[in-house]
Amino acid sequence: QRSLRPSCSLLFVRFPVEQLPTITAQSPSSLIAFPFDESFPLTCEAKGNPEPEFRWTKNGQEFDPFLDPRLMKEENSGTFVIPNNGNLTEYQGTYRCYASNKLGTAISKEIEFIVPNVPKFPKETLDPVVVEEGQPFVLKCDPPTGIPPLQIYWMTINLQHIEQDERVSTGLNGDLYFSHAVDKDSRRDYCCFAAFPRIRTIVQKTAMSVVVKTKTSDSPGSANAIPERRPSLLTPSGVRSEVLLVKEEDLKLECIAEGLPTPQVEWVKMGHQLPAKAKLENHGKLLIVPRVEQDDGGKYMCKAKNRLGEAVHYFTVTVEEPPEWKLEPESQLSMIGSNVHIKCSAGGIPEPVTTWRVNGVPLQESPAANRKAFRDTVVLHNAKASDSAVYQCEASNRHGTLLSNANIMIMNLRPMILTPGEESYSAVEGKAVTMHCEVFSSPPSTVTWSREDSSESVDGHRFTVHDNGSLEIEQLEKGDTGQYTCLAKNTEGLSAINAFLYVKDPTRISAPPEDQQILIGTTARLSCLAEYDKSFSNDFELLWEKDDMEIGLNYTENSRYLVEEGVLHIINVSHADQGVYTCVARTPVDQDVASALLMVLDVPDAPENLLLSEHKGKSVKLKWIPGDEHNSSTTEFIIQFEESQWEPGNWKELLRVPGNHNSATLKLHGHVDYRFRVSGVNGIGTGPPSEPTERYKTSPRAPDKNPENIKIEGHLPHEMDINWEPLLPIEHNGPGLEYKVSFRRQDLEDDWTEHTVKRHSFVVKNTPTFVPYEIKIQARNHQGWGPEPKIVTGYSGEDFPSAAPDDVKVEVMNSSVVKVSWTRVHKDKLHGHLGGYRVNWWRLRSLVDSKKSHGERQMLSFPGDRSHATVPGLTPFSEYSLIVMTFNGRGNGPGSHPASFKTPEGVPEKNPVFRVTDVQRHTVSLAWAPPLEPNGILTGYLLQYQLINDTEEVGPLQTVDVSNADTTKWVLRELEPLSKYKLYLRSCTAVGCGPVASEEVTTTLQTSDSSVSDSFANISWVSEGEHAEFYVAYMNNREGHWKISQAINTSQAFHVIDGLDPETEYTVRLIPNSWLSNSSIFQDVIKTEATGLPSVHGGISTQGWFIGLMCAIALLTLIVLIACFVNRNKGGKYSVKEKEDLHPDVESQGMNDDTFCEYSDNDEKPLKGSQHSLSREIKAGDSGDSLVDYGDEDAQFNEDGSFIGEYAGRKEKRASAEIKAAVQTPA
Repeated sequence: QRSLRPSCSLLFVRFPVEQLPTITAQSPSSLIAFPFDESFPLTCEAKGNPEPEFRWTKNGQEFDPFLDPRLMKEENSGTFVIPNNGNLTEYQGTYRCYASNKLGTAISKEIEFIVPNVPKFPKETLDPVVVEEGQPFVLKCDPPTGIPPLQIYWMTINLQHIEQDERVSTGLNGDLYFSHAVDKDSRRDYCCFAAFPRIRTIVQKTAMSVVVKTKTSDSPGSANAIPERRPSLLTPSGVRSEVLLVKEEDLKLECIAEGLPTPQVEWVKMGHQLPAKAKLENHGKLLIVPRVEQDDGGKYMCKAKNRLGEAVHYFTVTVEEPPEWKLEPESQLSMIGSNVHIKCSAGGIPEPVTTWRVNGVPLQESPAANRKAFRDTVVLHNAKASDSAVYQCEASNRHGTLLSNANIMIMNLRPMILTPGEESYSAVEGKAVTMHCEVFSSPPSTVTWSREDSSESVDGHRFTVHDNGSLEIEQLEKGDTGQYTCLAKNTEGLSAINAFLYVKDPTRISAPPEDQQILIGTTARLSCLAEYDKSFSNDFELLWEKDDMEIGLNYTENSRYLVEEGVLHIINVSHADQGVYTCVARTPVDQDVASALLMVLDVPDAPENLLLSEHKGKSVKLKWIPGDEHNSSTTEFIIQFEESQWEPGNWKELLRVPGNHNSATLKLHGHVDYRFRVSGVNGIGTGPPSEPTERYKTSPRAPDKNPENIKIEGHLPHEMDINWEPLLPIEHNGPGLEYKVSFRRQDLEDDWTEHTVKRHSFVVKNTPTFVPYEIKIQARNHQGWGPEPKIVTGYSGEDFPSAAPDDVKVEVMNSSVVKVSWTRVHKDKLHGHLGGYRVNWWRLRSLVDSKKSHGERQMLSFPGDRSHATVPGLTPFSEYSLIVMTFNGRGNGPGSHPASFKTPEGVPEKNPVFRVTDVQRHTVSLAWAPPLEPNGILTGYLLQYQLINDTEEVGPLQTVDVSNADTTKWVLRELEPLSKYKLYLRSCTAVGCGPVASEEVTTTLQTSDSSVSDSFANISWVSEGEHAEFYVAYMNNREGHWKISQAINTSQAFHVIDGLDPETEYTVRLIPNSWLSNSSIFQDVIKTEATGLPSVHGGISTQGWFIGLMCAIALLTLIVLIACFVNRNKGGKYSVKEKEDLHPDVESQGMNDDTFCEYSDNDEKPLKGSQHSLSREIKAGDSGDSLVDYGDEDAQFNEDGSFIGEYAGRKEKRASAEIKAAVQTPA
């Protein structure tokens, strides 16, 4: 619980309680009537109960604004407005507002209304100031008075500022001081301008004239020197002065001295260092200490000195202070009969004088028997209700006045709870909440809080009742939810209100955004996911801020910000998007924030401030300031140049320097007018180039280099062609470039033969064939020769070789490769550089056919000096002829004598045609064409095949040896029905068999014989691959009871169901488990025979008539079954014919009409005719749905046994007792 002491804020309540007036708004202490303002409000607003009435005084006399029709007034307000539409001088004065009701009177501070006069300089005629050269003088300004601040400018009549320096300066009083006169000071238009910025006024003083009389000499030998003199102060006068200023003002001390030479001014604070915030202006003549404190007071000294002496002045600085409250009087609410103490204390320099008023009247003019006044305290003994009043305390000194109103209410009042009842508070678990209970009462009330489920006050370290009645609960728990009651009680009575508290789950960002580096122009994505109390589903909001400013999401076409499911998308990221992004998850009671830094990556900005320095004949230094790297370090700088003569406007790379350099020395060519620019490179790419430098033209000089890549060629036998790579235009280094070509035979001691040319080639004629020469080429221009050239060696022109290789021999390596050997041609017969040898060959005929037919000539070149080569790619079993020749740079020499040879037999080529012509249940018909190139005498064909159904294992490779070479057809027999086979065919000679041709084929489906009697049925299946277990379930369709067999292994191939009733329909299922479910592998309906028919197990089954009867029954049953299928497919929901048209199936089209069942294609159709082993089907049979649930469609299964197609023919297949569980699976 807590006893409440009313504070100032509680003395004005919202309930109908009588209250003293309180000033709520008033004008500042000084109100200046600026001429450009339309009006001037004198504000006075107050509150109280009853409503206060207002009155004014002006200069201590009553003033009624309502008596002046020019003034604008407002109802229920003390404010009036003086319009700026006439003479305002009559309103100038000091105003005070009084707000009164029957309980008392509050007063405002004094408001001074100032009407400024327009400042003007007097009209006057000023005599010229005549001064001897070297003497000091002062031009007086004497500015008019006006609203501060005042600014002084000395200018000419043409508004040019008078130049000020150590000799000439403006003083604080506006005068212009000259330390000594010089001839240039003579002029007729010295004007002083006074500016008053607050009233937007500038006035000008009459122009003044200055005449400086220069000294002349009577005798030629005397000097015109002006005598020097020691300093003296032009201002301030005397040796000492007193300076008084108010705290927070700027201290300005100046010393302006005269003397020759011009004195220098120094400043000292006696016994102390100058304040750290002190600064010197006006060339050291003005010392400014801004916003002075008490410590800045004391003694200061200025010293003006030159080499002849010094002058000093002492300042005694006193800092005073306006009044400041030490203890401001407070409003009070006290009970009747109590003693009331009203305290008021203020400080300042000089000491403020404190005066007291009650209801605006000086205390001594309104005596009261129970009131005593001391210097800083007023005491009311045994206060009564009639002692309620507004007390004013006023403290003043020469620098200002403080006024404070204190409302003293004397009354007894039962508690009034100002906070509305039934308030609801929502807060977050683990945080704190404050529930309010604001009470107004006298005497003070005791406030207690309790829970709805307890009359006791809340207790514990988490609960605090504050002085204002509020209950604060820290570290909230879910159990704190509920109703709370605030009870306020004093001697006059009690009051109570209820409040409701709801403790919510805290808001928490569960997936905060992460720091990112994003490439400029792309889209940045910042993710933020939050958890919050579900009761705030409609009030929760997720906001985004950038650098503490909320991002506006307007979702227009031009908006680059988009938020989707907590992800902020920033489209087309720019540099301005870099910053800290904050995700704000907010509910009405709390919020959570998480931030991430987004860094925008870009190429470097262009370097700036390119500067050329250290200009030399062959180089210049280039400096630059790197541009912004945009979060990716600069790795290098590219320096480019452009020249104005050869390729103007074409920028070329000159140099690259590391990224930590900002200068480079550039090697330059002569006689080139350069410009340079720089671009930066970082991990993102190359940035834009800088602005180019100014032009820099180098002087011409001799070439720095000679031509390179000299080539000596001989296109004709008696000539030598010399070519070289010419110097680039920029490498000329000056005008008049030409080349000196020098050559001589290497094998003779001849002199150099020289020719000068301007082109970059030269032909030496009448040379011997293929002899060595020494050549050198030197560049020169008008400035001189280039460096000494290097000597290169070359040969004169070549001629065709004159001899052919001898002793050409051929060694057959195999059926398609031979090795050729020869005797080398002598070098004297080459007449040039040996290029190598060429072998030409051509096919004469095939040895299979004795008819000759010349083949196309073929050639291989073998570079270098060699005597043998290998010729590949020959056709086996053929006759060839070849020749060998040498070649040089001029061409081929003569060919050798032809050499003939024969290649042995090889293996045949691949058969060009191999196809399947017919497919049956157990047979496949094949046809092929013989190879185009048998490469020998065909001995027959090798035909192989193997089973490749959709399992990991393949069947054994079966081989058929077709020994007759003329055979081109074959029939494979005894194949498995509905099985996939891979077929291989090779053609063979005596050497071996050639490459394989292959095909794939799937045999057609095989039906089975019925095996049903009057009391049993035989269920059989095809089993391949791994063996697995399954179960057979069957049901008498009349009785509806299922029976399930023992576990059966797929290796058994059949199962007999006995104990059946004759002439009865049964439903049979193959299921993967020993319990009945919707999962089945296969299902069919069978019907037992009538009683008395011969048993299929008896001897009658071996009789011919019985076998014939059974065959007839089987054939009749098959016809009926086919008819049912056709009829069903015509009217069924799914048309097999349509599906076959959509998905042509060669193998299914090849089936006979009496196929056991049909398979329709769908989007997941497996390889045609693939058969899945039942063992694997049963192994995974626990998946999928029952086939019964999918109607009369075809069935397909995945390898895991799941149903993927339609199952056809459920009840119609009653005549088939032996069930082949053959299904297709995807490849």
